[in-house]
Amino acid sequence: MSPTVASAAKQAEQLRIDGNSYFNKDRFGAAIDAYTEAITLCPNVPIYWTNRALCHRRRNDWTRVEEDCRRAIQLDHHSVKAHYMLGLALLQREEYTEGVRELEKALDLGRGANPKGYMVEEIWQELARARYLLWEQESTRRSWDLQNLKETCEAALKEKHFLDTSETEGFVDENAKSNLEQLEALSEVFNKAAEDDIPTEVPDYLCCNITLDIFRDPVITPSGVTYERAVILDHLQKVGKFDPVSREPLYPSQLVSNLAIKEAVRAFLETHGWAYKTD
Repeated sequence: MSPTVASAAKQAEQLRIDGNSYFNKDRFGAAIDAYTEAITLCPNVPIYWTNRALCHRRRNDWTRVEEDCRRAIQLDHHSVKAHYMLGLALLQREEYTEGVRELEKALDLGRGANPKGYMVEEIWQELARARYLLWEQESTRRSWDLQNLKETCEAALKEKHFLDTSETEGFVDENAKSNLEQLEALSEVFNKAAEDDIPTEVPDYLCCNITLDIFRDPVITPSGVTYERAVILDHLQKVGKFDPVSREPLYPSQLVSNLAIKEAVRAFLETHGWAYKTD
């Protein structure tokens, strides 16, 4: 590294520190100016871009958040903050599918880097909200479609009943009974079709023994008990090195991702979007 480049890097790093100081004092304009100067000196450092994006986020300037995050991702595909804030910016533009995809990417990267970190929980909360919003929209659309289709089918059955009655005058009671049975069967079919969109209880085996919430990142212990990763790690650190259920000795290195439960949760949420609700 030449003296000139080294000097620029040193100045840029000091500007980052200054920007952080301004940010912590809620002086977002000054922080943006400092990060911008750092970017001018060293444009290939992704953290300068994500720091500036965070300032834009605090000012609700989502267009600039998106621009800075996309640039940060070009420089570092594994930037948790860049994928996270890009996801939020896309959600603000109501690009829900792309926004959810970015949040999922951020969540996967965050879990790999620091499963107990505050950002993993924050990202999950935003992802759950977005997923729930998507479910609400799709559920409403499905409900309207089913209702319209049901009414069309009922009208067709009633028309058929009218025609049958006019042609078979001596069998009015039988035709009425048949029509009633068909309408009841039709109602059962449509009620069954709407079942997945009716909130119920999440199955116990898909919920953590400690939090009782649906699993996000399940891990299994040598005793065969499955827990939420961040929760069991917190227990091992603060309470003691033992399994809360079996009471057997337990260490972080013994935890293994429970891929079967993780897939079961994914499949359940795929068809029961109401379970994303966190309130």
